[in-house]
Amino acid sequence: MPALDLETPLQTLALSSPFEGLLVVQLNRPAVANSISTQMGRELISVFGALEAEPESYRCVVLTGAGETIFCAGADLKERNGMSDAQFDTQHYLFERMGRALYDCPVPLIACVNGAAIAGGLELALMCDFIVAADHARFGFSEVTRGIMPGGGGTQLLPRAIGVRRAKEAIFTGEAFDAQAALANGLLNHVYPRESLREETYKLVRRILGNAPVAVRQAKKSVTFGMQMDVRTGLFFEIEAYSRLVPTHDRQEGIAAFNEKRPPRFIGR
Repeated sequence: MPALDLETPLQTLALSSPFEGLLVVQLNRPAVANSISTQMGRELISVFGALEAEPESYRCVVLTGAGETIFCAGADLKERNGMSDAQFDTQHYLFERMGRALYDCPVPLIACVNGAAIAGGLELALMCDFIVAADHARFGFSEVTRGIMPGGGGTQLLPRAIGVRRAKEAIFTGEAFDAQAALANGLLNHVYPRESLREETYKLVRRILGNAPVAVRQAKKSVTFGMQMDVRTGLFFEIEAYSRLVPTHDRQEGIAAFNEKRPPRFIGR
């Protein structure tokens, strides 16, 4: 049974499961550009903590925003107005934990960017495995224009996504760039018209769901952690991840289905 209760409403998020295996996590503060509040940080930690505790609950997660113009505009600066340094640090530590909770999601996590992803909003998207976006979406790190710098993973994840020199330009200037530039630079996997963004994202999800769940989770683990190692250590780590699949039912089912010329029936074990 899923660890998450989709029937109990949250204050800042909307959870849904449009079809079996998929969890949609929607940032749900459209009146304030889906900005990240302390409460949203707490709720994201709770949701993704539950997924880490029971990775078999859902086989894919989509992170998106409410509305059609903004995915997330970053931290709620109105909430931060008047905070003491100590209060700011306490909130930021919460946001650090929030980012790690997304990054550690054990199943594929797709950012479905339905509009502007700015500052902390772009960092949330970068915590996902890959990003798809509507053609009107915009991206950027505006922190230096507010006297700070990206502090939720942006200075580490953006260079890894688009290269050091492009990332430095984006971070140092604070200027936003459009979806086509983001696609050309390697930040995005796909750009879709806004009216078909959700449908096209779900097509990707269904392709993932057609594969063996444990194999997908192990492959994600191997890529994510292997990219933080030297190649030789990464190769050994890959074999450790691979070896966990040898005794599974799904490995045997995959071979049997191939030889019997039928679609596999994976059960996640």
